[in-house]
Amino acid sequence: MQIAIGASESARGYTTPNPPVGAVVLDARGTIAGVGMTQPPGGPHAEVVALREAGSAARGGTAVVTLEPCNHHGRTPPCSQALIDAGIRRVFYAVGDPNPEAAGGARTLEQAGVRVLGGVRAEEVERGSLRAWLHRQRTGRPHVTWKYAATLDGRSAAADGTSQWITGPRARARVHAERAKLDAIVVGTGTVFADDPWLTARMPDGSLAAHQPLRVVVGTREIPAEARVLDDSAPTLVLPTRDVGEVMAALDGYTDVLLEGGPRLAGAFLAAGRVDRIQAYLAPIVLGAGSPALVDAGVGTIADAHRFHTESVETIGPDVLLTLVGPDVSPASAGTDSSPGTDNSPGTDNSVGTASPATEAE
Repeated sequence: MQIAIGASESARGYTTPNPPVGAVVLDARGTIAGVGMTQPPGGPHAEVVALREAGSAARGGTAVVTLEPCNHHGRTPPCSQALIDAGIRRVFYAVGDPNPEAAGGARTLEQAGVRVLGGVRAEEVERGSLRAWLHRQRTGRPHVTWKYAATLDGRSAAADGTSQWITGPRARARVHAERAKLDAIVVGTGTVFADDPWLTARMPDGSLAAHQPLRVVVGTREIPAEARVLDDSAPTLVLPTRDVGEVMAALDGYTDVLLEGGPRLAGAFLAAGRVDRIQAYLAPIVLGAGSPALVDAGVGTIADAHRFHTESVETIGPDVLLTLVGPDVSPASAGTDSSPGTDNSPGTDNSVGTASPATEAE
């Protein structure tokens, strides 16, 4: 399953709207015969890729998959039938398929005499490569992660506006590696004016990663034609709006979205209840003055605070990465709306401000 999880992680960013699934096929002796991951839409699913690599060695063998094999005929035939036709005798999977159109693969396999066991390392998969896709299945909307870098006193830039670099090179490399697995990155126009970022995913040598997420710029100020975010290194969508609802509607076809630049932009998303996860990169430095990482999040009293649970704490070089999720985000919350904070309500201003101080969005 660990190998399948790794294959699943490698597929992130390439498969939307399909889930990034990983699969391993072992022969009858338990030796790995094939490894596969979901291909871009229209291509084969992970199980089929692994079966093709395994060939005749799959007969009498075992399949290990991060998601229950699909049971419907979409762009490709059902994976459950492909496993049966290949002579697979045992199937282990992590997470059941919540999509009613595709679910039922486990039952079909069992009816064909295949031994099936689900729930293998399910929580790890739910928190990992399938997190965003499962969220979309539950809520019908993209999964939004707010990522920011700040000092210990919560500053995203010094008093003179400088922000490069608050965090160290290892943390920044981690951010670029994550960008290469996303569907879209969202920033405000204030960040574009302050930092002139490319918002691309780059390799350690500075070259562009194979996959580039959509760059989304939100705000009513017109961006200069020479702005880096408008170059041809990645696609860009400019949304002349301050309304979070309009931004979410424009991202309806996407699954895994990163909210990066601008404390006002982040505040608007929090106030609208549209931040599902926070990745806070904290540097062991103190500024004492400068731009805050967040403003105008719609909180007037402590009782209205946006509360999150700590999912993990990692040390990355000299920096610390806190990963936080909303109170309803857990493996047991399938079928619920997992957006933290408060939903939009009449009289609530969930618009994005025009001035977003510089952040580490490059």
